[in-house]
Amino acid sequence: MADTIPTTRVLVAEDEAPLRNLVELSLLNSQYEVITANDGQEAIDKFRHDGPFDLVILDIMMPRKDGFEVLQEIRRESDVPIVILTALGTSEDIVQGFQLGADDYITKPFTFREVSARIEAILRRVRWMKEESNNRAVLRMGDIVVDDQNHTVLVRGEEVDTTPIEFKLLRYFMTHPDTVLSKQQLFKDVWGYEFTGSTNLVEVGVRRLREKIEADPSHPRLIETVRGRGYRFRTPANNGAS
Repeated sequence: MADTIPTTRVLVAEDEAPLRNLVELSLLNSQYEVITANDGQEAIDKFRHDGPFDLVILDIMMPRKDGFEVLQEIRRESDVPIVILTALGTSEDIVQGFQLGADDYITKPFTFREVSARIEAILRRVRWMKEESNNRAVLRMGDIVVDDQNHTVLVRGEEVDTTPIEFKLLRYFMTHPDTVLSKQQLFKDVWGYEFTGSTNLVEVGVRRLREKIEADPSHPRLIETVRGRGYRFRTPANNGAS
């Protein structure tokens, strides 16, 4: 008997019925198994009782519990990929979403083609990280240690919490040391899809990563901004570290 391909299970939490139904239908047409929730509390209940899930899609403005609260509760017990799908698109909202552990942040209005591309990119990233962890790679550079097998990051001997996208971003920087990396390249190779020029996900991701690995995030010495070109991860020998 041929092996069956596991079904990808997605939890969609959205209180607006027309949009929820559209997202559900689009995912079903893409061969995903879909469970829906009408509000934040129902999303948490279904995540705990109907799981496991391979991906969670969250609106922010929902009754009973908003999406940020749901994101926070899920992150206490799971590293499942989470995509925020919302009308709230300020930098503060995006930063909060990533700070709480979101993997991606899509603002309305959107096309399902865009949503589908983001989902596929995240699932590819998850598979890549699992494959990398099986190789038991450990990267060391100065005071930073990245352990693929245990999915941990040590900075100056202390373990720091990173979201999946922060982990991959740091790993990408460390495997391309002293190289100027454009936003387009980071967006394509880390997030997994083409750069549109209208997103600040790269800037937010770099800012969050600096807050976790830099001794002084306001004066970064590891992740350097190269004006007009992108970012460069400086090795200890080139940033004045001992």
